[in-house]
Amino acid sequence: MIKPVLSAAAALALLIPAAANAELTQGAVAPDFTTMGALAGKPMKVNLKALLAKGPVVLYFYPKAFTQGCTMEAHAFAEATADFAKAGATVIGMSNDDLPTLQKFSTAECRDKFAVAAASKDVIKAYDVSLKVAGISSGLTKRTSYVIAKNGKIVLVHSDMDYKDHVKLTLEAVQKLKKG
Repeated sequence: MIKPVLSAAAALALLIPAAANAELTQGAVAPDFTTMGALAGKPMKVNLKALLAKGPVVLYFYPKAFTQGCTMEAHAFAEATADFAKAGATVIGMSNDDLPTLQKFSTAECRDKFAVAAASKDVIKAYDVSLKVAGISSGLTKRTSYVIAKNGKIVLVHSDMDYKDHVKLTLEAVQKLKKG
């Protein structure tokens, strides 16, 4: 009986834009992780430390692939990929979706422009992005974006279930880093 109620509550939470607070703060060191992800439909290993060696990382968590807000957010990040690249940043989307779903999402909605990766329970906990409904984890992630500087420190945290400002704010933050 609890599962259908949680599923309905989780679905409702996706439809209601509401601010959510991320526990990791600006200046904190981003927790390292290694997980599987997909780029252009092809499976790949995703390691934060290796990505940071190349430059800043925009790590954005989204609740569920192929839902309306997550699809629109993926499209917005895909359209801005060249701008992020000019600023030297890598974009990685994360959710708790399985690898086959991420492979499809990386092509269909991320338009082969950036990788999406599987957020394990440990990663969700480390970044404090568990989407809770009535105080209970829904199994999904909050819509939270982190900009992580090359040194591993978080320079921007934006947590809001409305996807609209995530690309704009993260792009501004990485452009500021480049100007340095």
